Parts: sequence; structure tokens; C-alpha cells
Amino acid sequence: MPFVNWLKRRLVVIAGLLTLGYLLLPNVIVTVFSFNKPNGRFNYAWQQFSTDAWKDPCGVAGMCGSLSLSLRIAVWATVGATVLGAMIAFALVRYRFRARGAVNSLIFLPMAMPEVVMAASLLTLFLNMGAQLGFWTILIAHIMFCLSFVVTAVKARVMSMDPRLEEAARDLYAGPVQTFVRVTLPIAAPGIAAGALLSFALSFDDFIITNFNAGSTVTFPMFVWGSAQRGTPVQINVIGTAMFLIAVLFVLASMAVGNRRNRQKA
Repeated sequence: MPFVNWLKRRLVVIAGLLTLGYLLLPNVIVTVFSFNKPNGRFNYAWQQFSTDAWKDPCGVAGMCGSLSLSLRIAVWATVGATVLGAMIAFALVRYRFRARGAVNSLIFLPMAMPEVVMAASLLTLFLNMGAQLGFWTILIAHIMFCLSFVVTAVKARVMSMDPRLEEAARDLYAGPVQTFVRVTLPIAAPGIAAGALLSFALSFDDFIITNFNAGSTVTFPMFVWGSAQRGTPVQINVIGTAMFLIAVLFVLASMAVGNRRNRQKA
């Protein structure tokens, strides 16, 4: 049968499109309801089309302040985790030292451990140290659990590097620093960038670890959770839609730059 043969040839593509649609469905709902004007406090049922929330995204008290705080924590956590994670990854791949196998295993613990366990452990540590819960305890916790993801991404990239490229640079009288800056770092850059982007997303989105170690500090995920108890403002959907669109534009721009470089090389 022609239809059955056509379906068999395109089964993988159809399954992929259905999976992609399933993954994007929540984002579509968030976008649609960012243009809603609910009658009550909860933005769960469609009432009428309105752009009021887009005109005043900071109309809810405390929301933009919590958003700014989450962005600052995510940026600094990304910087700290990326720098430390990249150095750890290079050390694990390039050098032999005692307990190297144990360090390799311990790196994966934060990824495998339930977040609530890590959150309670960090809270116990901070309380025993007498640390005041707030911005700095959140930042330290975020760097700690983002570190594993950066190490994993950079380590995979460094392990796939061809050592002959660095040897060729040294044969051409390039020093260690020049070899690292001109050869090693550009090759490892995609892994470092992937780890940094993943760290930013994980830090900005985290709720469990943050909630345990925040004290009276309120980040954007905590604000959303608290708002859901009293009523969900439409501005939350606006912020979510805006961040989704920014991420999509970033990915499209990266793809365009990559395609342009490939055409220039060809």
C-alpha cells in the first residue's frame, strides 16, 4: 500500500516531530496565556485577549527584583562553575595524579544525587559554619552543583582533541601559553560554551537547593512558587515567554554563524 510505504519511510521524522511538539507544548501554552486577561487571581482559564501584561511586565510587586537577582546569581554561578570546571576537566584528562579515579567518580555525585539531599546537606554545612543564608550561600550552592555539568562537557571535548595539533604548534616554536590560547582553547571552546549555557539554565531554574539555602532571599523560581499559592499573575507568563524567545534567537544566531563559517571554509 502506498500510504504504508510512505509512512515507513518517514516514520523516524514523524516521531521526531511529534516528540518536538510534545516538548514545546508547555511553551506554547505559556505564550498563549501571556496574552490573557483573567477575571480572578488565577491565570488558568482563557478569558479574553489582552496585551496589558506585555505593556507592564514589572507590574507585580517584587517580580522584577527577584528576576534580577536570579539573573545575577546565574551569571556569577556560570562564571565560577565554568572557570573551575574547565580547569578540573583539563587536569583530569591531561595529568596523572593520586586519587584521579576517585575524583572522576566524585565529580558525578552531584549529578546523580537527589537535589533535596544535596540541599539539606548544604544547609547543614552552612548552619554549622555560622554562615548567614542569602545571596552568597545560594551562589556557592549553585556553583557546586553546576560544576559537575561543566566538567563533563569540557572533559568530553578535551578527550576528543587530536594531540598532534598541539605538537605541531610546539614544533613551530609556539610557547605553552601561545599554544593554549591559539590551539587548545579554540578547540575546547564548544565544550566550554555548552557547559556554561547548561550552568546558566540550571542555576536560573533551580528551586529546591535555592529554597533550602536562601533564607529570606527570594529568587524568581521562588517568587513563581509563592505566587502560585495566592494567584498566578500574567506577567509570569510574559517573563517565561520572553526568555524562551531569547533562547530560541540565541540558538538560531549560533546556527547561522556556524553555517556561515562552514560556507567560508568550503
